Amino acid sequence: MFIDFFLTLKKHKVPCSLRELLDLIAVLKKGVIFANVDDFYNLAKIVMVKDEIHYDKYDNAFAEYFKGIESIDIFDQVLPEDWLRKEFEKHLSQEEKEKLKALGGLEALMKTLKERLEEQKKRHAGGNKWVGTGGTSPFGAYGYNPEGIRVGQDKNRNNSAVKIWDKREFKNFDQDRELGTRNIKLALKKLRKFARTGASEKLDINTTIRSTAQNGGLLDVHMEPERHNAVKVLMFFDIGGSMDDHIKVCEQLFSAVHGEFKHLEFFYLHNCIYESVWRDNNRRNNEKIDLLQVLHTYSRDYKVIFVGDATMGPYEITYPGGSVEHWNEEAGSVWMKRLTDHFDKVVWINPQAEPQWPYYASIQIMQQLVEHKMYPLTLTGLGQGIKALV
Repeated sequence: MFIDFFLTLKKHKVPCSLRELLDLIAVLKKGVIFANVDDFYNLAKIVMVKDEIHYDKYDNAFAEYFKGIESIDIFDQVLPEDWLRKEFEKHLSQEEKEKLKALGGLEALMKTLKERLEEQKKRHAGGNKWVGTGGTSPFGAYGYNPEGIRVGQDKNRNNSAVKIWDKREFKNFDQDRELGTRNIKLALKKLRKFARTGASEKLDINTTIRSTAQNGGLLDVHMEPERHNAVKVLMFFDIGGSMDDHIKVCEQLFSAVHGEFKHLEFFYLHNCIYESVWRDNNRRNNEKIDLLQVLHTYSRDYKVIFVGDATMGPYEITYPGGSVEHWNEEAGSVWMKRLTDHFDKVVWINPQAEPQWPYYASIQIMQQLVEHKMYPLTLTGLGQGIKALV
């Protein structure tokens, strides 16, 4: 069973080895979980997946594997739904529970269940023999037995079933859904670059051990600089009126990047970038920053990310005076060209649904200005954008 599960994980490119498989089997032998698919899902994810960026692959593999498992018909027949309908629940005292005896293990239970199914002709409830509900029979749902086979019951109750006979449904991960903060952080991790910078403040264990061994056991301590997040990010957020529908996901992105990057600078703009940007929307009329100053301040190695729907009148990009708020001496396209010429890596993340892009001439123009490095704000799109920045 676990070999097939392991091969399914490998098929979905989850990086796991036989070591993890053996660890999973060892944990199961210890009885950490028992006869519960949800518990197995969580346990196997902890043991088999070492990096959370692979959780989505694991979910897809798990769904595929258990979809195949649930299609196996144990007895070549389906129990009528009304047999398992819950009408009442029998409450037993502790003494009554102790009087109930187990049938003697899984093999005996399976054999007896098959016999019961061959004999049973109608629905039963509250009994101690047939497949039904609310009784003390080892077979069915919502009853009590110290050792039984649970059939068609919603969730655990007594945690004493030897085997569960339920249909389970697991959703495949949707690659095109909008991102939450956690998924954004997972995607952004691919962009992070660590480098050892600064003073030597951290013990270099490997070098110390190797050097000590070479010196015949005489301790030779070596230090190394701490690792710091070295990637530098510059972000421009569009706060035009058409972005009102995308405020939530943009706030999630804004929150995520603040937690992931040490060297992060951000600015706001309205629809298109012109000669000035700002940091505080409440003071944008009084505390504007010249874009030329931005270009002179930040070096070429900054990764530039624009976030906006790029939906505007085409004239706002291509003509002087096209801005809806002020008279711009030079067209927005001229300023975009200066910015893309200065920085080596520039991408545009668009929260607008990608199928709608062809209907906006402004999006087509902006795509050309960023050399077609415009990506939707989805899991797949953000991953493609990060890849273009690396």
